[in-house]
Amino acid sequence: MVVRADVLRMAGKDDEGGDDGDLSVVLDTKPKTKRPPLYKVLLLNDDYTPMEFVVLVLERFFGLNHAQAFEIMLTVHKKGVAVVGVFSHEIAETKVAQVMDFARKHQHPLQCTMEKE
Repeated sequence: MVVRADVLRMAGKDDEGGDDGDLSVVLDTKPKTKRPPLYKVLLLNDDYTPMEFVVLVLERFFGLNHAQAFEIMLTVHKKGVAVVGVFSHEIAETKVAQVMDFARKHQHPLQCTMEKE
């Protein structure tokens, strides 16, 4: 911590360490704010959901173009899982719920989950 000479004078101390009894001290501090944690949204492979449906989900809920969506769908198909986005907790939670609701509504067992990055 750096205490400037003018702050010492304001606190009643001079450069030689004298004290007039006033104990108030003014410190320059910067508040430190932490970034909120981020969450990965993951799409899991299954043997029943059509590839075209997965591409539709990626385009609709994650704003991907067709080529990007197709590439991620292939990653899910080949590796079993793929990260489809990284978001704040609330947004990740919403995206997971939207995908799961949409899949259920269309009678597909597609699974979407989230985990802390």
